[in-house]
Amino acid sequence: MSDITKRKMEQIAQMWNARGKGLIKHMALQIEEVSTEGVRVRMPFNPEFCVDADQTRLHGGILTALLDSVFGLANFVAIEGVSTIATLDLRVDYLRPARSRADVIVRAHCFRETRHIAFNSGNVWFEGHEAAEIARGTASFALTRGNTSLFDAMTKGKAS
Repeated sequence: MSDITKRKMEQIAQMWNARGKGLIKHMALQIEEVSTEGVRVRMPFNPEFCVDADQTRLHGGILTALLDSVFGLANFVAIEGVSTIATLDLRVDYLRPARSRADVIVRAHCFRETRHIAFNSGNVWFEGHEAAEIARGTASFALTRGNTSLFDAMTKGKAS
């Protein structure tokens, strides 16, 4: 697959950021790379997400929510004509304690799609330590296709 256009990437990023609410918005996620081959997203260090007194160990639920959200972005990038997605199954393997004060990096991609389901995989590490994954995840998503999504409206210039 080839890289997507810069305009489409900007539209997808705008849509994804506009949909972020609650915890996802609080994560202050930053899209670093977007292509049809996958996405890379940064979550700045936030001591509020730590579970220890030293504020160095991230809560596993944060990593799960992070992966789930980035998988959604990967789906919108890789699959044409998707109006909504819903997580069907999400598995996260925690490979080591998530101890650091560095930013968290996630890389995710959609590796297969059918008419109604997308399959994703991704990995998580701390900035500067790509060889030392802290978590790895896989997921499947139900897809609704059509032109009723915020993304479709944005790509046609109908949403602000």
